[in-house]
Amino acid sequence: MAGRRRKNAGVSSAGAPGEGPGEAVLPADLELEDLYGAFAAHGMDDEDLDDAAVLVPPVKLPSEEELAEQAKAVPMFGYALTLARWTAPHRAVDEFGDLTGPDRAPAARLLGLAPEEGEVPEEAVVEAMRAWSLACDLDLVEIGTTAEGEHVAVPGPDLEPAEQGDAETVLELWLTAAGIVRELAAEADSLPEEEGAEGEAEEDEDRLTQVEEARDEAAELLDEALQVLYETTAFADPGSETVPLGVLAALLVVPEGEEPSEELLGDITDVMVTLDPMLGDLAELGLLDYRPIDPELFDEEEPEGGAPAGEEPLDEEESARFGLVRLTPLGQYGIRQWLLEDGYDAPLVGELAQGDAVELLRTVCEAANVLPEEELRVWVTGREPVEAARELLAAARGDDTYAPLRRMLCQLALTMLGGAAEPAVREVLDDPELGGGARAWLASIGAADVPTPERAMVLWTVVDTFAAQLLDSGGDAELLRELIAGLPVTDNPASYFGELWRVDHPYTADVLEAVGELHLDRAVAKEARKAAFKARSKK
Repeated sequence: MAGRRRKNAGVSSAGAPGEGPGEAVLPADLELEDLYGAFAAHGMDDEDLDDAAVLVPPVKLPSEEELAEQAKAVPMFGYALTLARWTAPHRAVDEFGDLTGPDRAPAARLLGLAPEEGEVPEEAVVEAMRAWSLACDLDLVEIGTTAEGEHVAVPGPDLEPAEQGDAETVLELWLTAAGIVRELAAEADSLPEEEGAEGEAEEDEDRLTQVEEARDEAAELLDEALQVLYETTAFADPGSETVPLGVLAALLVVPEGEEPSEELLGDITDVMVTLDPMLGDLAELGLLDYRPIDPELFDEEEPEGGAPAGEEPLDEEESARFGLVRLTPLGQYGIRQWLLEDGYDAPLVGELAQGDAVELLRTVCEAANVLPEEELRVWVTGREPVEAARELLAAARGDDTYAPLRRMLCQLALTMLGGAAEPAVREVLDDPELGGGARAWLASIGAADVPTPERAMVLWTVVDTFAAQLLDSGGDAELLRELIAGLPVTDNPASYFGELWRVDHPYTADVLEAVGELHLDRAVAKEARKAAFKARSKK
């Protein structure tokens, strides 16, 4: 699988549009926003898509049992299972392992591809043979030779557990099938146009090299497109996972932070046209829901003189004619397996929420690739609020490196538990590490009789809260600057920081240094730097 989004599609740019009135209206002839502007209301904007395209975030997947049921419901996979069972106890095949001529029409009828009576359409036979080929590739049928020299097919050992719904067997078979289709889709896209026989002997080697290079390029493009779909799907709001094909192509072509030029719009068109048949092949095996490019688009003529100035953007239905793709849960499962095989970190949401609160907060703090809110939500779901709150609060104590972040995550988890956790929170009001946060949480839910904290607890909690933000922000100066601007600095910053540098907290000096570096008020920044020096000297 691709590691990052493509900065260059590796295909030549479309030439400048012709001037004649007979030129077809292609995606390159439209503004990029026209290709997906109708879908902006679905929660996907340029910045979100760009951010999504450079991460491999945790994803939510159904259970393996649910995924196996979805796999068995894929028509082509189901056809392969049906034909494999049809071979029992054995069925004659030709020397290549294919169904014999007399069995091909009955196979198509068995799969419901042709009526029980009458002529069987050729396309039905072709589809049945494709299913047979898949069954053979998956070893759902095994080919052998009898003592009399007859070639026969028999059911393979995986057929019975697959039919019985064994999730491990079904998903292993489906993943193998998906890999085959993924490889064949790229090979089909790389096949050259038919040419005459003249000069073929001299050109065979060069042509083979060109085909191999084209196959590698097509495979790379498809893999990167699938990873971008995986990432955008993980970040999309429920119900907005569908990606216009033009957006997908733009993510693969347009360099980060740039607007698409006329040349890049041509590249976007080329990538769309290249991906179109490959995505259609993958959709047949259930990786994608795909609406292909409307072929009539290539026959439509642009009005003479070009598109009218100020023309309205395409509506949703018109945009959809340029292709729509949605990664299915099966597709997420398959791509995740390929990413893992290639050594990528592709976690599942909830993987860190299987232990106790100590393990939860520790692993969420230490993980480089995690959605903290999702992990916390999985952990608190179904737990008794008071006991869960007690466990979280106990796990939040400490003065180690991640302790401030643990306390911040604990606060977030308490919010998820809601007001029912109040008794446990009130138990820690006098705790020097937890008392300030406990009071803030109680105030946030509108609780009555929240005692006023002592000054020492207030200052310690200020340091702890900003220390957690330092740990959580990843050094984002803009975010930290916004947080620092909210510090309760009075008109006398020397007095305020004179108290703050004395706070006995492992991160006191770090917090003061951050304030000194980022606060926009020069007088406040200067006092913070002086206080940071004193805090360092105290150690």
